[in-house]
Amino acid sequence: MDALLLGLLALVWPLAAQQPPTPAGLPSAPQLPAQSSDSLPSSAKQPAQGQEPGTGAQVHTGTSSGLDSDVRLRNLLADHQFARLAAQLDSLPAADAQFYRGILANRSNDLAASIKLLEPLLEAVTASGDKAREKLLRKALAEDYLRSGDWAKAAPAYQTLDARLQDQLSADERDEIELPVKLLPLAQANPAMTVEPCEPFVLPVSKDPLGLIDIPVFVDAVPHSWMLDPTAPFNLISRSQAREAGLKVSEQSATVRTLTGRPIPMHMAVVPRFTVGGRLTFRNLTVFVFEDADYLFPRSHYQVQGVLGYAALSALGSLTFTDNATIEVQPAKQPDPAPAAAPAQAVGNDPKSSASPPPTSLPAQLATAEKQAPGVAPQAPAPAQAATTTQAAAPARDETGVPFYLDGDQIVVALGKPGEERMFAVDAGGQQTYLTSRYYGEHADDFAGQQMALFVVPGAPPQPAYTADAVALAVGPHTVHVHYLPVLTQPLGSAAMDDVYGLLGVDALDQLKAYTFDYRTMKFSVRPE
Repeated sequence: MDALLLGLLALVWPLAAQQPPTPAGLPSAPQLPAQSSDSLPSSAKQPAQGQEPGTGAQVHTGTSSGLDSDVRLRNLLADHQFARLAAQLDSLPAADAQFYRGILANRSNDLAASIKLLEPLLEAVTASGDKAREKLLRKALAEDYLRSGDWAKAAPAYQTLDARLQDQLSADERDEIELPVKLLPLAQANPAMTVEPCEPFVLPVSKDPLGLIDIPVFVDAVPHSWMLDPTAPFNLISRSQAREAGLKVSEQSATVRTLTGRPIPMHMAVVPRFTVGGRLTFRNLTVFVFEDADYLFPRSHYQVQGVLGYAALSALGSLTFTDNATIEVQPAKQPDPAPAAAPAQAVGNDPKSSASPPPTSLPAQLATAEKQAPGVAPQAPAPAQAATTTQAAAPARDETGVPFYLDGDQIVVALGKPGEERMFAVDAGGQQTYLTSRYYGEHADDFAGQQMALFVVPGAPPQPAYTADAVALAVGPHTVHVHYLPVLTQPLGSAAMDDVYGLLGVDALDQLKAYTFDYRTMKFSVRPE
């Protein structure tokens, strides 16, 4: 069996880079046990003496009694064990506690608190010569400035991080910061984005030929369908759509690689008025402009018109994705309550159809893979001008969800029974789901007697994997089941993925009745099956 598998690897690997990632699916519903040091992530167990990480057993970033306090706390942070880390802060010296509280605020998207805690420490940490701590601090602050739309501070923060600590950054981290390092200087002098208050509404969406979510938008009153990607650090627009909308595109450009895997030039523009579904209006929305041919998927006959990234999506507040092709939006900024609520009504998506209150200031790596399901003809996205949005009553905030965190360009969510949570990465802008070798390490017995197959993960050789028929995932008080997911048996060699229990893409999320990302509370929740 092993010889056959090695032979198949030798045959398939040369072709892997030419093929789009394959869709995936999750296993039979084992209960996740309480975490021990033996089930810690892939960057944290101490390797045997003389053994380099990656040459044998997995290396994990959890706790170990042989580690000093600071290394142990950094391992907890790298392992996404944020609650356990927070519980230990009161016992730390004041400066250390302030440092880790600032980092945790960054992960919880409490940007003002993170900046307030970390900025005063920057000079002392830099002078200390502790490069690992300086990297954590500078990277968190750069992310805080970027997420809050402070271009003037974000650009030099990323430039300094890259210049001072390049040798401290992993290959994954260098890829993660490439777009901010190269693109932010183009937008450093741009005006701040603002967002107008808006009532809750229901937004119709469509699936593009890649199987990802497209939403109707207006670029200065010109209708388009844009891809939605919560992990993208920037908003993107094609050259032809920028020209159609009459945007002024910068002469200066930057060449980036991580967007598509090959070098492409990017320019910058500012959209004076940008509207989502004819309801929620942004002013001075910064977009980065790509050439049409650089973001074309010829096999799927799909041309990306634009991508709506994190900054705009977080302003939408709470987004509930339903199984009837809609997103229920509870904007982060809503008008002051009126004396009497008007009856709900359908409204057209003409961005000029109604007056809006004056605008109010609104203080990661794009990875989408071309996927074509066998036997399914490509389907063009629904035109934006054909969509309508419906005003909806604002429900009470759902407090039954579980925390989700922003760790660099990853969204990480804590799933499982209280005290037994496992961390999963969620990619609502990607079409691939799999469980990692860390999950397999806890459930290897479930796959005894099953046959392995090769599974292609972008950027890695084909991986030996089992298929899990169903997995029960506890999300607060609710349990949902996701089906037919590959389970990798070996580490990928990327701490960002090996340190979580799985990656949940759109193909897994689509199996849920509805799921919510609430950026106001940083909670992820699901509707019962």
